[in-house]
Parts: sequence; C-alpha cells; structure tokens
Amino acid sequence: MKKGSSIMRRSLCALLAVPVALAMAAPAIAADDAFNSNGLRKAVTLEGIREHQQALQNIASMNGNTRASGTPGYDASVAYVRDRLENAGYDVTVQPFDFAFFRETGTPEFARVSPSPRTYTHGTEFSTMTYSGSGTPQANATAVDTGSADPGCQASDFAGFPAGNIAVVQRGFCPFKDKAINAQNAGASGVVIYNNTAGALNGTLGTPGQNIPVIGVPQAIGQELVSQITAGTVVLRIKTATESEIRETYNVLADSAKGDPSRTVVAGAHLDSRIEGPGINDNGSGSAAILEIAEQMGKKGFPERNRLRFAWWGAEELNLLGSTHYVNNLSTGELNDIMLNLNFDMVGSPNYVRFVYDGDNSAFPVGTGSAAGPDGSGLIEAVFVEYFRNQGLQSDPTPFSGRSDYGPFIAKGIPAGGLFTGAEGTKTPRQAAIYGGTAGIQYDPCYHIACDTFANNNDTGLDEMSDAAAHSVYTFARTKEDVTNGGRLKPGGNGTPPLANSTGPGNNAGGGLHADHDRAVASRSGKRVNRSRKALRRSVKRLAYYGEQARR
Repeated sequence: MKKGSSIMRRSLCALLAVPVALAMAAPAIAADDAFNSNGLRKAVTLEGIREHQQALQNIASMNGNTRASGTPGYDASVAYVRDRLENAGYDVTVQPFDFAFFRETGTPEFARVSPSPRTYTHGTEFSTMTYSGSGTPQANATAVDTGSADPGCQASDFAGFPAGNIAVVQRGFCPFKDKAINAQNAGASGVVIYNNTAGALNGTLGTPGQNIPVIGVPQAIGQELVSQITAGTVVLRIKTATESEIRETYNVLADSAKGDPSRTVVAGAHLDSRIEGPGINDNGSGSAAILEIAEQMGKKGFPERNRLRFAWWGAEELNLLGSTHYVNNLSTGELNDIMLNLNFDMVGSPNYVRFVYDGDNSAFPVGTGSAAGPDGSGLIEAVFVEYFRNQGLQSDPTPFSGRSDYGPFIAKGIPAGGLFTGAEGTKTPRQAAIYGGTAGIQYDPCYHIACDTFANNNDTGLDEMSDAAAHSVYTFARTKEDVTNGGRLKPGGNGTPPLANSTGPGNNAGGGLHADHDRAVASRSGKRVNRSRKALRRSVKRLAYYGEQARR
C-alpha cells in the first residue's frame, strides 16, 4: 500500500473545559465563530455520505460481498478512503499491522457414521472453532482422559492415542488451543471438544496453527459419544474448509494541515465489515460520515485551532485490533498530544435511536457493564446532548461497554465520546414513541449478516447523526480551552460527575461488536475527579449556549 508521512503525535490530553470568555458575550462568539457549526453541517450532506456508502457497497459486490480486514474488499476500501482524502488535501498515513485472519470457505459437516448414524445440525449441534484447520476425516473416535479435571491439557493425556483417530475431549481447565495442539501432535485427524455445562459450545482457538478440523459440540452430544465409545467402536466424520493464517491489514490516518499538534482530536470509525456481509451500516455509515466531514473540512478550509486526525480503523470486528495497535504503539509524548477521541460506529441503523456514549457514567455506573469515562468524557457527552436538545431532538445514553474503538483510548485515560444508533438490541416501546420505528425488533435487523447492504439504512437517522458528528468535530477543532478539571489530564483521572440528562437508559447494545466480543475496558486507576456542583452547572449553561449557536 502507498504510505504517506509517518504517524503524528497524540496525547493523553483532556477535553474541553468550556470557554468562560465566550459564554459572557454573544458578539464574541459570533466574531470568533468558535462553536457555530452551521456552515460545516450544511456542507456535509446526506447525499455525500450515501455516495461513499454506495462506493463501499460496490467494492463489496466486486469482492465476494465482504470488506472484512484481510480480504481484497477491505484493501479496496482502504484505497478508496486514502484517495478521497488525498484529493481533499490531507496528509494520509496507511498504517499496517499483522493480525490473525480466519474464515470458513465452505459449509461444515459433522456426523456419526456408526453406530446409529446421525447427521448433526450446524449452528445448534456443532460449530467450527475459530482458527480451526481444514479437513474431511472419517475415522474411529477416541475419548481422551475422561473423568480428569483437566482433560487433554497435557501432552501425556494423549499417550497411546491411535494416530489418525478423531479425539473427543471435554472442555475445561486449559484453553481450547492446548487441547487441539496436543491432539494434533499425537496424530489426531480431528478434534471434537464438548461443553462441560449445558448448552452449545462456540469457541476460538485464539490464533492460527491448527492443521486439523476442530469443532465444538454441546455437553449432551459429547457425553453420548463418550458413552458409545466406552461401549464399542464409534466412527465419526468431520468436514471443515477454512482459511486461518496471519495476514496484514491497515488503519488509515489523515491529519489536517493546520492546528496545534499538541492538541490533537482523533475522530474515528472502523472501516472493516464482517466476513458475512458488506457492512454498509456496520460500519460503512460511520466511515462514510467522517469521510464526508473530512472532505468538506479539507476542501472548504474550515478553520481549526487544534490538529484533527481522522482515523479509519482496521480489524475492529476481530476485537478492536486496529485502534488497539494504534494506541499501543504511541509514545508517552504522542499519547499526551491526544486531546480526545470521538467514535462513530453504526450511525444509520434502520430502527434507530440517537444514542450518545455515557461519558459521565450517570446512566451506567462503573460495574454495570460500563467502564469509567476518563475526566472530560462527560463534557463530550454534554456537547452531543445539548446539540440534540437545541435541534429539538432527544437522545438516550449508551454505556462504555468496550465494544467499539473508543475502548483502547479510555483504557489509557484519554477522554472519549461518540454516537451510535443501535445494533442487535431490541427497541423498547418508550424508544419507539420517541424515535419512531418498531418496538420489539432489533435496531439493526441485518447486524453482522449478509443483508447489511446499501439498503440497510435510515436516511433520517443518518442525517441527524452525521450533523451531530460534524458539530462535535468542528467544536473540538475550534476550542481554545482544555476540557478536563484544571487543564491537561493527569494519569489517574478517570471520570466526571453527571453533567446533562438525556431521556434515560434504554435497551441498547453499547457498540458495534457483537455481545460475545464484550471485553473489560480498564481505565487508569486513581481518584475520580470531582468538580463543584456550581462549576458543573456553569459548564452546562455554557454548553447549552453554544448549542444555541448550532441551530439551523
């Protein structure tokens, strides 16, 4: 891939302590144009965003209906974004990194050939483990180390294992990979791992390296097989077809030509889709929205005091790998240059809600499925909430669940916030009354499946959310002030008290990754930074005033 200049500095800086001087006199704001985002919001059009989404759909259609990291569809998406940014005058960096790629290239099969032949149903009665190898073994089955507390976890558990047989081993004590590698080294032609509790087993082997099929089955099926093996000969057949290897993928980073690099605002969205589909809402919507914002800011020369870095992350769908790579490879000085992170992951869901990340933890306290918002995150939340309020629109909070690319930033103590329109969560009757749409169905019925196409969109929601995104980018690009208590964020500050009320928490998913990808997000430990209630009320009044400047 073509590379531009090297990645620039970033920082563990803090957010925007709202400007007192600008709050005192309306003429000062009008002259300075610090928070009047109307011009940018008019320039950022729904048609422009949909043009980018159509381009991403076309890329997917020409590349196997996917834009997943590690595929030609993703590489073409990177090239499209890079070319548009360079044409708009940006200094673009394509940042490569390696990751563990996996996909199934055929429908898996699992059957008991004898005794009592039975074909098992994929998805409910068995599943291919992530990073399984490929193969079509039909062989006698051997139960491994039954009755042990750590079956298959030691190479010695496979002593005397008949080479070529299929290993049947219970889950427990050690990673699935250890069991699979021990079986492979003992000469097994395939591995069946059965659950140690009721229910299906959908597992991952963590990394490539397995050359034989490895599947997971429910406890009841595994126990039945072990009982039959004990009584006599059991023949099983497994078929898997997979690609499992280390591949290279990319982040795309674009810096504004002007602005203070020691006060860098990172506005990001993940560019990759799932293997299963083109991902035009998840997350072609966020990617297209920030691309349109970046293009309009670059072409029309909207003023910036602070450096803007637009970011399109790779391999988000594989557990935030691109944003994690970016953050983890910054020096302390580069981290300290980052003023804040704005994250836009799924902003056009068909059955949408206007979700704003709960930066002050007022709706989702730490310990209720949410990480602490670093000091300043509450003010980012308030900018969005007050913007919507001044447009006559309501919003709902969504937790910092760790399911999107803000996660690596808040783990380093960097203030963050952003927007989300819902994924696999179900819209409530209250939300349907406020936002329209249909109660009782998902916010995005095509979430993580093949129908997440150009048609999987709500124009009204996308228009509203992209305007709010443009307002926030402009606001933080223009502010002269710091956003945290007393200026720059000190390591250890990890939250702010409540600032602005929204309509209250709803039934929402909290980010773009599926719930089975939830991960703990550890903010830096330390005392919570508390401001006086009077100072907080003043901040809210100032933010509300700036929101008035954002009226159409």
